[in-house]
Amino acid sequence: MSLIGKEVEEFKAQAYHKGEFISVSNEDFKGKWSILCFYPADFTFVCPTELEDLQDQYATLKSLGVEVYSCSTDTHFTHKAWHDTSDAIGKIEYIMIGDPSHVISRQFDVLDEAAGAAQRGTFIIDPDGVVQTIEINADGIGREASILVDKIRAAQYVRENPGEVCPAKWKENGETLKPSFDLVGKI
Repeated sequence: MSLIGKEVEEFKAQAYHKGEFISVSNEDFKGKWSILCFYPADFTFVCPTELEDLQDQYATLKSLGVEVYSCSTDTHFTHKAWHDTSDAIGKIEYIMIGDPSHVISRQFDVLDEAAGAAQRGTFIIDPDGVVQTIEINADGIGREASILVDKIRAAQYVRENPGEVCPAKWKENGETLKPSFDLVGKI
């Protein structure tokens, strides 16, 4: 069953952020836009390329009022060790959540039970803590974070402009659509 339109379930977890261990919960997703990016494991191959790419978009996302969280089934201790030893991961300024209990990965339906690792899932969560977009990729297919900037802008636009929708390839200040009877069959 899709998580679109559903509020993030209750959870509490430990995370690594800017040289400290912090607590994170579902409540942290409220009051602002959030991106939650699951990945299989620390000290792997595709994962650092994705997380570094996400860091490259972090300043832009922050300017849009978005907080970014990465999450794997590793511990927050492992996140620190990876951050301290990897050039790519050492750049990360966003919050790295540890999910060794698999609670969060199960809640977001990205846990590969056999492997005990999260799949590559990306979720955009609105300020009410409600999931607005989902993207899940197979393990061997990395994601491009720049696409998230356009998705966030579209989600924010739709939220702020009820009755309007953003068509495919929509960019900020682009034309939107107003679904109506008169528009049926005209596109």
